[in-house]
Amino acid sequence: MTATADEIRGTTHGTAPVPLSVLDLVTVGAGRTATDALQTSVQLAKLGESRGFHRYWVAEHHSMPGVASSSPAVILAHLAAHTARIRLGSGGVMLPNHAPLVIAEQFGTLEAMAPGRIDLGLGRAPGTDGATAAALRRSDHLNEGADDFPQQLAELTRFLDDDFPDGHRYRRIHAVPGPIQATSPGGVQSSHRPPVWLLGSSGFSARLSGVLGLPFAFAHHFSAQNTIPALDLYRESFQPSEVLDAPYALIGVSALATDDEKEARRQVRAAALNMVRLRTGRPGLVPTPEEAEAHQFSPMEEEFVNSWNSNVIHGTVDEVRAGLDDLQKRTGADELMLTGNAHSGDVRLRSYELIADAYGLPKA
Repeated sequence: MTATADEIRGTTHGTAPVPLSVLDLVTVGAGRTATDALQTSVQLAKLGESRGFHRYWVAEHHSMPGVASSSPAVILAHLAAHTARIRLGSGGVMLPNHAPLVIAEQFGTLEAMAPGRIDLGLGRAPGTDGATAAALRRSDHLNEGADDFPQQLAELTRFLDDDFPDGHRYRRIHAVPGPIQATSPGGVQSSHRPPVWLLGSSGFSARLSGVLGLPFAFAHHFSAQNTIPALDLYRESFQPSEVLDAPYALIGVSALATDDEKEARRQVRAAALNMVRLRTGRPGLVPTPEEAEAHQFSPMEEEFVNSWNSNVIHGTVDEVRAGLDDLQKRTGADELMLTGNAHSGDVRLRSYELIADAYGLPKA
């Protein structure tokens, strides 16, 4: 058995229409180090827990100097040692980059460290460029991993549940630590392991999540034009399962609140410059707002920045709350997972504090 539907759904605190959560890319700003970024992650996880955010996920990326989240399981173990209640998970682990047994062992270990608090979010994209993906997989046939995703998922699920059938070549192989055994007050024994989520930015994982009756997380923060079609497909495809009796859709949202509207524009423009460089094969550290102000954007770059920032909910906290509420109503999302990208960790922390205050989330 996985986590119960109630554990997946969580509860809404304050005046937020749905649970609010945190997506951390562990961004590294210019003049800062990965150590600085990881220390910010600890502070942010503690803040998220104390203010009533439901879950805290870390994304897998590779070969990006400004994103220090290449090893989600390692980071999550560190965060588990500094928190006590908030759910921790991957948003996500890129399944084609890893052997299913390795992921089952890593997340079984995390579940043993923090029982009942671990989510396993899975994606089918590489989380990097083609050359880096080939280095990760030791293969130039990158499409094989994506095309085999349903089979890899089925194998991973078997390892998590420790239930390969008799005669299977992996029947005598066990992911250790495995499912946690529990006994109810009535003496009924059951096992528990991290719930699996599928992540996506198109229709493939939306449909697969629905058919398997799994919770679904959509990357609205970089694929906004596909959000509603993907969520519609997920809900139309949904079949009740042991995990969920009804669809549950989370969306990732770029959101940054500041005390001053002008400062919000400065911060998101710097983050957009970072994306310009990434998309043109020049990944680096997240630039400062001052660097972005001094940068001479070409017409093509300016067009990209305007398009990118049109999907970032930013401004004063009242503007951000209004934008989040509107997005939730338009999409019908069951949970909003907020990622606030900025050069400074202090700016990110302040943004989540402001949003928590706006929704009346509990104070520490």
